[in-house]
Amino acid sequence: MRPTSSDARFDFTGSTVLVTGAASGIGEATARALSKAGAAVGIGDIATDAAQAIVSAIAAEGGKAIALPFDVRDADATENAVATLEAAFGPITGLVTAAGLSRPSPAESMDEATWDLVVDTNLKGMFLSCQSAGRRMLAHGRGAIVNIASVNSLGGSAGRANYCSSKFGITGLTDVLAIEWGRRGIRVNAVAPNGVDTPLVRKGIPPRYLEDVLVNRTPLGRMAQPEEIAAVVLFLLSDSASYVTGALVPVDGGLCAGYYTNRQGADLGSNALLSAGVYAE
Repeated sequence: MRPTSSDARFDFTGSTVLVTGAASGIGEATARALSKAGAAVGIGDIATDAAQAIVSAIAAEGGKAIALPFDVRDADATENAVATLEAAFGPITGLVTAAGLSRPSPAESMDEATWDLVVDTNLKGMFLSCQSAGRRMLAHGRGAIVNIASVNSLGGSAGRANYCSSKFGITGLTDVLAIEWGRRGIRVNAVAPNGVDTPLVRKGIPPRYLEDVLVNRTPLGRMAQPEEIAAVVLFLLSDSASYVTGALVPVDGGLCAGYYTNRQGADLGSNALLSAGVYAE
């Protein structure tokens, strides 16, 4: 069974959680799932109208949410957003850093502005959100953070020097924060999604690549749904993961389980097996 955003297996009643990048994609799915599980949610996103639309949708379902339009690259704006969230719903207990973007370009011709935009949004923005929320969690003595990394935290991808560098950085920073804050009651983990079926991904990646490369090399034979990533995020935020910190959890349909994968693992890659009729080319 594929989980849906209404699959409330965790109880977050009384929790206050900030989700950055919450106006679309993984962030939106996570915010909605948290609300259905009882959390009060801060919808952090630079897209003001979209953030407010998510708040209205959550309110219509009986949930509690507040729009926090801010740029994660701005330390003062981030600090103000977290303070506003706590003023509205009480001490912050969870953070999900889903804000991120990609601007592909060949490494030899990538301009500085393109590098800075992606690295500052994906990595610096994640750090500033963790820092602001983390200070308050440390003062309260409890909390959980989940950072959205990527399978590109584990390996490179042509044309994405900025994106891959930022995602590798997220895993390193996640480890550092887990080490620094664990004894003080804060858990910090990350998830590494494969391709997630969102309008942004389908707009940015050629259909032939999605089918002939991404899906073809994924043992489960399909892209992830945003709700499937959100389900793992909720687990890591919950008390069910009380002894999990400093982890990078692949949510990748088996993509990183092996190398040279073709036809969702149906190509067994052996002349002997081909000759024996075990499989066909």
